[in-house]
Amino acid sequence: MVPTRFATTVWIPILAGSAAVCAQAAGAATCADWKPNLANELSCNLNLIGPPQPAQPPPGPIDSAGCGAPVVKSDGTPWQCTFSDNFDGINLDRSKWVPQTNFVNGSNTVYACYIDDPAVISVSGGNLNLSVKEMPQPVAGCPSNRAGSRYAAGQITTYYLFSQKYGRFEARIKVPLASAPGLQEAFWLWPDVRYHSTALWPLSGEIDIVETYSQHPSLAIPFLHYSADLLGPQPGVNTAWTCVANRGEWNTYTLEWTANRLEVLVNGQSCLVNNSNDSAFDKRYIIALTQALGTGANAYSGVGMLPATTQVDYVRVWQ
Repeated sequence: MVPTRFATTVWIPILAGSAAVCAQAAGAATCADWKPNLANELSCNLNLIGPPQPAQPPPGPIDSAGCGAPVVKSDGTPWQCTFSDNFDGINLDRSKWVPQTNFVNGSNTVYACYIDDPAVISVSGGNLNLSVKEMPQPVAGCPSNRAGSRYAAGQITTYYLFSQKYGRFEARIKVPLASAPGLQEAFWLWPDVRYHSTALWPLSGEIDIVETYSQHPSLAIPFLHYSADLLGPQPGVNTAWTCVANRGEWNTYTLEWTANRLEVLVNGQSCLVNNSNDSAFDKRYIIALTQALGTGANAYSGVGMLPATTQVDYVRVWQ
């Protein structure tokens, strides 16, 4: 089955946190169309708070207990834990995560603003909870061209806190049970802007380990954004449309990434292998988790479904 978001003759990428969503808020096809200056394009895609900060050394090993049972590479050597959050507390650990603000998700008619608020970002019961919901009043902090929306959504990233080139990235996630259009979720990686190339998106790279869409309740869709995007979605190259992961159930999504290979696994089953060795994947990336309203054929109608909450049991990274 081909997801309807791809069944078009003119392909415009629509992602939970990518250039397309940010530009969509301004009615442009890409961030480059909206803000042609590279620095402004990066601000468009990710809310850059404060002045640029100096590059940091690569992450080193941390207490392996945070990453659970030891995991072994294909050559028999152990992966070394470099990042973990098991969401065991009662508050978001802001030494690891930054809530995203200042842009929107959804369609041009029904959209939600990302905000830093316990109503849409919380930790309880051993899980991170990212929600999208209708608020009692228009959401404060929406971009000026989208002021007045009553819908709010949650997204967090490791912006300026953690990034890594190569390794194993994994999250155990349960997205809300739904089968009608309206909801979209993502576990994805975005280039650390401190190491960003001069290339514009998609040539600059983006690794969507998984995106889920409520209109396709049994599919998990990975997408690798790089030069292959110039030819659109190519199953088996930059995306896959046959990975099974039922909504309303816990699923584990894994990326194993080396200098010349990226493999996405869903519940331990290989889903997509890419051997392009593209330069877009030769740098450090940050982690992002997103709950959003849908767009395109998966757009939210404004009726029912909300509030909707994605739960995350853990996020772990090894090298």
